[in-house]
Amino acid sequence: MELRTERLELRHPLPEDCDQLFTMFNDPQGWVYEPEGRHLERSVTEGFIARAAARWLNDGLSYWTVRLIGSDQIIGIGGAQRHSSGHWNLSYRLGTEQQGHGYAVELGRAGMAAAQQADPEVAVIAWIHETNLPSQRVAERLGLSFQGVFIDQNDGKPRMAFTDRPLNLTPAEPKPARLAAPEGIV
Repeated sequence: MELRTERLELRHPLPEDCDQLFTMFNDPQGWVYEPEGRHLERSVTEGFIARAAARWLNDGLSYWTVRLIGSDQIIGIGGAQRHSSGHWNLSYRLGTEQQGHGYAVELGRAGMAAAQQADPEVAVIAWIHETNLPSQRVAERLGLSFQGVFIDQNDGKPRMAFTDRPLNLTPAEPKPARLAAPEGIV
């Protein structure tokens, strides 16, 4: 499934996208909130692309590469893919120079719509690091509600869960007060 939004072209990730995606995934500024997630080797990005391709085959939906309409430059990756919990995981990762233009909301809306079309009975969840205030604001603009802090089953880390419907999950810890972003991040 490829589609266009008002400003974005969303395509399946392909092996030939690896160089551009690795540049984005390797950028330290893109990993301020979870530096351990940064791709230090191209093989990690290759694996990411392969897993996304497999999910397209198995679930009929996964992450898209994001380009501005009329451009071949990848500016991000995201959308919705099936999480190990069975829920849809909503992601909206953009290159640092593309942040702050509303592209994450546009990508998030497309991902939510695709997930709801593919399997409307399944909740959409955005798993967000507690200090990532920009991502929290995107989730809220998408109409997602903060449900609490839960263990993200993909990696076992506690994260804030923003969802499109109430969930019956056991919190990892009490709901936190909103934490401040790292210095210099708005």
